[in-house]
Amino acid sequence: MLKIKNADFEIEEVKVEEPLDNVTEHVAIRPEIVNAKVYKLRSGFVKHSVYITLGYIEQNGHNRPIEIFINSKDLTKNAEYAVLTRLISAIFRKSANPVFILEELSSIHDPNGGYHKNGKYIHSFYSEIADVIERFFKEIGCMGEEAQAVELAPVVSEALAAATPQKTSGQQSNVDFKICPDCNERTLKSENGCDTCINPACGYSKCDH
Repeated sequence: MLKIKNADFEIEEVKVEEPLDNVTEHVAIRPEIVNAKVYKLRSGFVKHSVYITLGYIEQNGHNRPIEIFINSKDLTKNAEYAVLTRLISAIFRKSANPVFILEELSSIHDPNGGYHKNGKYIHSFYSEIADVIERFFKEIGCMGEEAQAVELAPVVSEALAAATPQKTSGQQSNVDFKICPDCNERTLKSENGCDTCINPACGYSKCDH
């Protein structure tokens, strides 16, 4: 702390604390050669298969993601994929714990509705990207048990709550209800090619024909 003095006054310089979150501290510099994993995604939201390449490096004895690329035969999606991959790659390189990107991508809902895949309701193409990234995180070991517990706890709680549907008037116990994409309750009934939500406060319905 500096002090400036003269005959009439005394001024003390206030010490400014450094920011707690130093952004540059966790920035990863891409080397010339990186390790990578390639995943093939067949999505109901796009016409052609999508190939997702996820690169990673070893830093301080641990693997960390460094970049992502999305390729497809559908050239009309190139601009969208370019924006998406640049944003995610920037998060990979500048965030110490990029696991939060999974929740952000999974929370995006397609305005035209989703579809069921392997017993799971898929909200959007971006949520499918999140599933691929989560698998990648686990395979390279950058998603530790502690991080998984923090990030997935709300998801697990919601899944457990949804797995025990509450009976409503006229609802039979042997009916297999699905999660509604609008109200997120297990009140979606499939019958004759139509999905109908029996939640009175929702009223969602969609037919394939």
